[in-house]
Amino acid sequence: MYSNRVTLIGFVGKDAEVRNTRNQTRFTVLSLATKRSWKDRQSGEYKSQTTWHRCIAFGYVGEYAAKLTKGTHLQIEGEIQTREYVGAKKGEAKKSITEVRVRQLAKLDRPNAEPQGATA
Repeated sequence: MYSNRVTLIGFVGKDAEVRNTRNQTRFTVLSLATKRSWKDRQSGEYKSQTTWHRCIAFGYVGEYAAKLTKGTHLQIEGEIQTREYVGAKKGEAKKSITEVRVRQLAKLDRPNAEPQGATA
């Protein structure tokens, strides 16, 4: 049995970008930042590392993702996909890119508290 499933929780690094494939299928590209933190054993300092993930969403999920803006807190579920392509410049070598093909996403932002000055 095989499984290719990933769940990421992080923040959108820039506003969503809508693009089209060669056959005019729309998709949305998201840049998602995740972070890991640890305490260095030798120095005792806390350190952290940010990892950026390229996320691609099609269909209804892509339409929803197209409205997302920088700083949005998200949970993304999908599968890891690696593809190869040749660069646009003549004589450029093959390049490989790893992406997350988004199947589901959920906004994790908390709703704003009751407006100031509001009384019940």
